Parts: sequence; C-alpha cells; structure tokens
Amino acid sequence: MEVSKKVIFIKDWILNYVNSMPVKAKSLVIGISGGIDSSVTSTLCAMTGLKTIVLTMPIKQIKEQNDLSHLHKKWLSDKFKNVESHILELDGIFKNFENTLSSFKNEHGMANSRARLRMATLYQVAAANQGIVVGTGNKVEDFGVGFYTKYGDGGVDISPIADCTKTEVWELGKELKIKEEIINAKPTDGLWDDGRTDENQLGLKYEEVEEAMNNPNSPNYAKYIKIRKLNLHKMDPIPVCKIPK
Repeated sequence: MEVSKKVIFIKDWILNYVNSMPVKAKSLVIGISGGIDSSVTSTLCAMTGLKTIVLTMPIKQIKEQNDLSHLHKKWLSDKFKNVESHILELDGIFKNFENTLSSFKNEHGMANSRARLRMATLYQVAAANQGIVVGTGNKVEDFGVGFYTKYGDGGVDISPIADCTKTEVWELGKELKIKEEIINAKPTDGLWDDGRTDENQLGLKYEEVEEAMNNPNSPNYAKYIKIRKLNLHKMDPIPVCKIPK
C-alpha cells in the first residue's frame, strides 16, 4: 500500500474502532517520548478529529530526549486544534518508588518500572477523560523481538502501527512531515540513565532485525531468534492452569 493511503487507512481504522465501541470513547490518550513511533501515532490520532491527549512523562529524562518530546508536542498542538497536551513530572513519584523498594534493587527491573508507571498514568488520564490508551509499538517490537515492557508500554487498548515495521514507520513520519530531528534521532526506549539506544540493547539495527524476520538465511537470523525466544513470554498468551472437569 502506498504510504499516503496507509496514513488514511490507519487514521480511519482508529476512528472506526472508536465508533464501533458499545460506549464510544471521548478521547485518545497517548504518551509521547520524542521518538518516531509515538510522534507518528499521536499525529494519526490527531488526524481523526477526536480529542487527542498527549502526555510527556519525564522520569530522569535525558535532555535531548525531553527536548524532542517538547518539539513534537508544540508542532502537534500548533497543527491540530483537537490536541490537548500535558507535562506530567513523574520524577518524585518514581524516587519514592525506588526508596520504598530499596531492598529489592535491580537495574533492569527499575528501568521497566518507569514504563509501568507511565502506563498507570496514561490509564488514569484516560479514566478522567473517558478515553482509551493508544499504543505506539511497531511490528518489530511487538511481534518480532518483543522489545517493550510487559504491562508497561505493552499495556494499551489499541495499537494502530503494530503492523508496520520500523522502516514503514519512518516512511509514515516523512509522509506526515514529522520534524526531521525526530525522524533522524537514534531510536531509544528512554528507560536508562546512560541514554543507551535500541541498537545498543538489541545488538542489531532495525533494518537488520526486519531482514532477519523475513529471511531464515540471514546472517542475523540466529541472533534474532535468540532475542525473540527470550521475549516470547511477552508475546504469547498468559499461561492458564486449566482444571479438568
């Protein structure tokens, strides 16, 4: 599908979903990080004409990441009158969380807890605005390598771009005229104090992951499968103990 048609298709899909709800949502709630995924998704939401609430939720945020978030927030608010934006500082809440759990220190766990705190925040804002939480995950993250936080950024009501690869999301960003600084920024989940990128964590570029997903003969296929297996618990249904009758 042509990129321009894909933009309309996804926008209409969001609108149709809301219109099909037994009790229609009155708003779309989405967290923006300054990354390409959330920038594209929030723009597609705004295009529906529905009230779109975008939240910037900094927790120990690196300045460059925070700046990109504010850049997109301003661009979006200037372009769409149905956009409502808020900056919710979560540093204090997270610090209390860290202190309370000081006996259970774990770097990876605390990184994921940032995403889970943001998820809880999104749902509170959605509840206060009769809204639904819109996910920003792409196909590579959500169904390829499981590169997201379980019950964090993976906790959403709808996922408009989850059938788009990262390459396709970049293409959508260009079509939507998302700020060049955001399109060109190195992808990062923003959960680490050292600013590590997605490539740092995966050990592969998104283009390499995408190629491995579709080509068992790829030189990166074994690495892709290894990462995927480690994260299948996120992508598979929750195991349920079935009691025999």
